[in-house]
Amino acid sequence: MTVLVQGKTSPSFQDNVSRFPTIMIGGMPITVIDRHGAAHLMADAARTHDRGSPPRYFTSANGEVIARVRADPQMALLFQSADQIFADGQPLVLASRWLCSSTLPERVATTDLFHDVARLAEGEGLSFYLMGSTEAGNSKAVSVVRKAYPGLRIVGHCNGYLTGEALERKLDEINALAPDILWLGLGVPREQIFIRDYSSRLTNVGVIKTSGGLFDHLAGKVPRAPTWVQKIGFEWMWRMAMEPRRLFWRYFTTNPKAFYAILRYSR
Repeated sequence: MTVLVQGKTSPSFQDNVSRFPTIMIGGMPITVIDRHGAAHLMADAARTHDRGSPPRYFTSANGEVIARVRADPQMALLFQSADQIFADGQPLVLASRWLCSSTLPERVATTDLFHDVARLAEGEGLSFYLMGSTEAGNSKAVSVVRKAYPGLRIVGHCNGYLTGEALERKLDEINALAPDILWLGLGVPREQIFIRDYSSRLTNVGVIKTSGGLFDHLAGKVPRAPTWVQKIGFEWMWRMAMEPRRLFWRYFTTNPKAFYAILRYSR
């Protein structure tokens, strides 16, 4: 099956998905894809989504996610429903070179992928909604993005701490705005729980992409590690050095579990 896009015939989303196999890393199915391919796959998914059905669900995994999924069957279920899981962690790329039938071409970090998709969306007229972070952090991120991509359609944005009636109203608003891509930065597992509980109410949304701390990075609140640190797989250590009180215990407890799971359950 093919679809007509901007006057040209192009492969359907399922045709495009079939181009990218998955491999098992730590027991999780990870899409073998680079950032360029991931950006185009997201754009295709948004463009070809059947409005009236739940949005497509794209998420990411790193060592911490692998450790938590192995330890918690309920969290595993949250990730099993994803349409695509990208490798948002250089250790997964390194592990694939030694342990898997195919090699991941590169890390698909959401912080980088956002810019790849934004450039595509700006050219193709796809729209974004940004949900997550604090009100100040979210507003700053949106301001930065609008300045970087003046032609990008950002149809709305909000913080990630809405509950009760405020959240109910916001869900209706997002669905009425019908963004092609909803970037959802609530952190694991809040964003996965959000998708489980509310995606059926967002049938006019094309794709939901979980985004973790994306907005804090966009706003400049949390700096990225140097490129060489990212490439050798130690960005987690950089982040821990930046926020030791918040992240030391998290990585201290999850890194050994992730290391074991990757060695034991990769192929």
